[in-house]
Amino acid sequence: MGICTANGVVRDFAGPYYVSQDDMAFGWPTKYWQLSPHLVSSGHHWDDSVKQASDEYMTRMHKLCCDNCHSHVSMALNLMRYNGKSNYNMVSTFFLFTIHSKYIGLWSFLKTWIPFVVFILIIILLIVFL
Repeated sequence: MGICTANGVVRDFAGPYYVSQDDMAFGWPTKYWQLSPHLVSSGHHWDDSVKQASDEYMTRMHKLCCDNCHSHVSMALNLMRYNGKSNYNMVSTFFLFTIHSKYIGLWSFLKTWIPFVVFILIIILLIVFL
């Protein structure tokens, strides 16, 4: 998960002490959630918040389960008080993204779900034949 600056540069907490710029850790996105700059609380600035969150996460160790790219995006949303809130966390950001996001296209949808479906089919076949 990453967050874009106002001019479309994607910032992604991609690894320990590293926030990438237009180079996401797991490749280009297959889904996106179009956020509205109009929902940034007055007195807060989009790019300043993304930069401040990125600067902070460049000093942090990446922890897969508790301090990750979702946490980085949450911090940016909290700093800009997106939609009047400052209590975003990695779980709420994940669920909001899941609910509001859209696939870029059919290929993105297939690229996301085909590996999972194949994995489940293999498990089912192993259970049935063993």
